[in-house]
Amino acid sequence: MIWPVDRTHDPKLASWVESANDSATDFPIQNLPFCVFRPSDGDTPRVGTAIGGQILDLRACLAEKLVDEQALAADSLKSVMALPLDARAKLRLRLSEILSGPAWRAKAEPLLMPAVRARLCLPVDIGDYTDFYASIFHATNVGKMLRPDNPLLPNYKYVPIGYHGRASSLVVSGTAVRRPRGQTKAPNAEAPALAASHTLDFELEAGFFVGRGNELGEPIPVGEAQEHLFGVCLLNDWSARDIQAWEYQPLGPFLGKSFATTISPWLVTMEALAPYRTCAFQRDTADPQPLEYLDSAEERERGAIDMAMEVFLAAPAMRQPLCICQTNLKNLYWTPGQLITHHASNGCNLRTGDLIGTGTVSGPGTDERGCLLEITRRGAEPLRLPTAETRVFLEDGDEVILRAHCRRAGYATIGLGECRGTVVSAE
Repeated sequence: MIWPVDRTHDPKLASWVESANDSATDFPIQNLPFCVFRPSDGDTPRVGTAIGGQILDLRACLAEKLVDEQALAADSLKSVMALPLDARAKLRLRLSEILSGPAWRAKAEPLLMPAVRARLCLPVDIGDYTDFYASIFHATNVGKMLRPDNPLLPNYKYVPIGYHGRASSLVVSGTAVRRPRGQTKAPNAEAPALAASHTLDFELEAGFFVGRGNELGEPIPVGEAQEHLFGVCLLNDWSARDIQAWEYQPLGPFLGKSFATTISPWLVTMEALAPYRTCAFQRDTADPQPLEYLDSAEERERGAIDMAMEVFLAAPAMRQPLCICQTNLKNLYWTPGQLITHHASNGCNLRTGDLIGTGTVSGPGTDERGCLLEITRRGAEPLRLPTAETRVFLEDGDEVILRAHCRRAGYATIGLGECRGTVVSAE
C-alpha cells in the first residue's frame, strides 16, 4: 500500500503559525516532519514536529491533552515509528487540525519554540544501517573509471546492490567530520602506509527509516514494502576514496566509509510524500525486468518519489555556498520499496529505526553527479570555485550542504531541511 492523498495535503490549508505560510519554508503545514530535540543542553530529548520555523513540543502536547498518543512521551521516535498505520494517519490528521485550527492556538502556541534555538538530535538510536547502490547513473559513471569497457557488472540490473554500514558513526547535521586516517597505497609505492586520507568525498543520498519490522525468516512481499517505511531524511555518506580503493577488494566498503555518515534531523513521513509519488525508473527496452518478487503494478506506477536534490559546497574563503549538483531521487534504478523487499528476501529481520541509504543519487546529466569522484572524473576535471580555487576532493574547512524539495503542480512544496557537515583536520 502506498499512502493516499488526503485533506492533510490540501494546498489551501494554512497554519496560524505565520512562518509556515511563507512560500520559502521547507515545513508548511502539509509537511509536518518529526524530529527529536532538546530545548536546551540540560534537557532530556523529546519528540517534536516542525512547522515553519518553529518546533511543536509533542510531549508537552500530550501533557496538555492536545493529543492522546502515548508514543509521544518517549525520548526518541522509535515508538512513533512502530505505530500501526491507522494510528500514524490519525496522529498526522490531529497535528494538522491543531496547527491549522484557530481554536487550538491558545493552548498550542506556548508549546512552540524557534527551531534555531533547539539542539537537534538523532531521531532514534539506530541499530542497523544498510547502504545501497541504487543509481544506475552513479554505478555507470564510477564503473567507467574502473572498467571502461565493462562499467556495469552483470548482476547490477537484476539485484539491488548494498552493504552493511556502521551505525555507531552516524551523526546529525552540523556535526564536524574529522578527516580519517587509513591504510592507502600510492600508485608507484611498493607498500601501503597509514596516513590521513587525501581524497575525501561526499555522497548525496536519501535515507529511509524502517517503521514496522519483520520477523526473522519472514520476507516482506513487495506489495507490503511501503507499509514498512516510516520516513525519509537526507544522508551524506562521507567516503575516503583512497582508503576505499585499497581495501574494497574482495569484500567491499569498510574503513573508507565507516568513519562518519551525516543525516538531516527532520524525518519527512511517507504520508507527507503521497502527492509526490511517481512511476518507477523507466528501464531501457533491452534491460531485464525486475524478478517477480521485486515487481508489482503499484511499484511500477507509484513506487518512486519525485524529489529534487541539491549539493552545495562552501570553501572557507567563499561568501556564499556554490551549487555543484542538481538531481532527482526518481533517477534511482530501484525504488525504496524494492530495496526493502530485497533486503528482507532472505529472511533478514529489519527492525524499527533501521536506516536504509539509497547510495549516491546521480542523474544522466553532467550537472547531476552526486559526488566529487563523478563531478571531477576522479580528478581529471577539477571543480572551479568562485574564489579561483579548485577542488578535486574535499579540503579541510570545506562545508557540504545537502538540500531537497518535493514539488508538484496543485500541491504545496515541501522540503527536508538541510544536511550539513564541515571537514576538520585529521590532526
